[in-house]
Amino acid sequence: MGLQGVEMVLIGYNTPVHNPPAPEHDDLSLFHNHLVMQSGAYQNGSFVVGVAKAGIEEGVDHIGGSCIIAPSGEIIAACTTKGDEIALARCDLDLCNSYKRTTFNFDVHRQPHAYGMIVERKGVTIMADGTPVKG
Repeated sequence: MGLQGVEMVLIGYNTPVHNPPAPEHDDLSLFHNHLVMQSGAYQNGSFVVGVAKAGIEEGVDHIGGSCIIAPSGEIIAACTTKGDEIALARCDLDLCNSYKRTTFNFDVHRQPHAYGMIVERKGVTIMADGTPVKG
């Protein structure tokens, strides 16, 4: 998105409080949601508005946590309960330019030839004995 000059990304999510395959992650769900949105905002030099489902729907409790994040990665407005709330913030889109022209000046810093492994591989292949296959 940063390569396309995007200044604001709006995303929706409906993350449940409980994750049956990995219940040990339950207490970190909201932290993880905010973490990825904050890092995405920062690395793209863009505002991110995350709109979350909150409360209980069809017997599933959702984490809520709607928020607005500045290009710096800072949360500038956030909902704090699982009830109906609105997060409001003034978003000066010119703030994006500071990050797009310096830290993440893709025209200067991005080297497409260095991304081969990212586009050539899907992930680590594990052998039956648990040994990762290299190459």
